[in-house]
Amino acid sequence: MEERLQKVMAQRGIGSRRSCEEMIQEDRVLVNGEPARLGQKVNPVRDRIVVDGKPLGAGEAMRYFILNKPYGYITTSKDQFGRKSVLDLLPKVTERVYPVGRLDYDSDGLVFLTNDGDLAYRVTHPKYEVPKTYMIGLEGKITMDAVYRLRTGVVLEDGRTHPAKVEVLKPASAGSVLRITIREGRNRQLRRMCEKVGFNVCCLTRTGIGPLSLGRLPLGEYRSLTPREVQDLHGAVGL
Repeated sequence: MEERLQKVMAQRGIGSRRSCEEMIQEDRVLVNGEPARLGQKVNPVRDRIVVDGKPLGAGEAMRYFILNKPYGYITTSKDQFGRKSVLDLLPKVTERVYPVGRLDYDSDGLVFLTNDGDLAYRVTHPKYEVPKTYMIGLEGKITMDAVYRLRTGVVLEDGRTHPAKVEVLKPASAGSVLRITIREGRNRQLRRMCEKVGFNVCCLTRTGIGPLSLGRLPLGEYRSLTPREVQDLHGAVGL
């Protein structure tokens, strides 16, 4: 049975469908000795698929982790500037897992990593509206007008944001603390939203992705998800 190449790659734990598409476009994938084409259909039993010089195997066991990312790490596997990757913090994980979604270099908190391509695709796709929760420190005392604008949507260069859940935990002239939950994942979205309503972000920590919570996981440490957490996450995206 033939399926799209990026779907087969994702099912075998190579990456999310989006990242697999990028690998195909970067000519890192061969099918029967020829450069793969985006959207190409393959038979994983009949066709020989090679990714980054390594034959595509029958697939690895699915692994699921959360990591408390420190400031100063990127959430991609490769970086042209030589910056540290969150994957450097998982030296004992032998399977090829990858971070799902983005968390800025200058932010910290919860990162979800897996080799389950279908789950990764749904967690990041806007269609499934998986909520992400953040603790944000702002310079100055937040105003009710700014809170209202964050809750109802802010017009950015790439369009109006969806309504957000905003809780003011500490309004003070020396600095405010908010808990914000959004269902989008635009580049540096929360920092841009806060700047748009007149406040600079001094610190940003992601504390939740769907049913997953950072809890008391120490900074720079990781752990496997429990079977219940895996079940809840699959349920949250309809798997």
